[in-house]
Amino acid sequence: MISVKHVSMVLPAAGRSVTILDRITFDIPAKQTVAIVGPSGSGKSTLLGLMAGLDRPTTGSIQLDGIDITAMSESQMARFRREKVGYIFQSFHLIPTLTAIENVAVPLELSGERHAGERAAELLAAVGLSSRMEHYPVQLSGGEQQRVAVARAFACRPPILLADEPTGNLDSSTGAHVIALLLSLHRDHGTTLVLVTHDTTLASSMQRVLSLRDGRLESDSMPSYSGSISDVTTDSPRKNQVVPADRSLSDSAPESRV
Repeated sequence: MISVKHVSMVLPAAGRSVTILDRITFDIPAKQTVAIVGPSGSGKSTLLGLMAGLDRPTTGSIQLDGIDITAMSESQMARFRREKVGYIFQSFHLIPTLTAIENVAVPLELSGERHAGERAAELLAAVGLSSRMEHYPVQLSGGEQQRVAVARAFACRPPILLADEPTGNLDSSTGAHVIALLLSLHRDHGTTLVLVTHDTTLASSMQRVLSLRDGRLESDSMPSYSGSISDVTTDSPRKNQVVPADRSLSDSAPESRV
């Protein structure tokens, strides 16, 4: 599903070249859940953005669903991303002048969905926001804004969901709820889920963990896990205390019908 081959990212800075990513190589099969971890400045978010086609690597190639996205034009990439990739930003990136339902409807309208409003309403209901559809982002809490962002990312039913620190701006309980929602979408729809996080407990809830350091892939592991999704926190992580992605989350997240 995702193939990253010898990817490097080098940027100019103050008259010299800075290596952000250095010859990264890995493959992620369809339907797998993966956490990308590492210290600040290790290149995690840069790598995720490259996988989404938001930027181009200096060298190397990235394939999504067997297609080399590094060879695409910007317009081709935009169309491909709309169909294949859902992206969740840490800072939500909702359009402030649009209501929750209008934000979710944007990718649907761009893709030519005839019943964009109805589909957007279904998505917001699935993330527990039926009563907040007509509210603007400023009228929503951080957790509610992130749930709108999740609904928008999944609007076109993409086979790949990428999330950049999805709990980074949320309190512990709200962050756990958002993660339960993402895992529920993965379980119900077979979505490939890749997220960037500093939270070791959240990382251990994924089937696989890629660890970066100084722009290089330091380790690639399959963690063992136990406990429940309520143990996922954003401020006091405890290792190996959350449920695997294929376990029922009905007690922790709204039922997914998207």
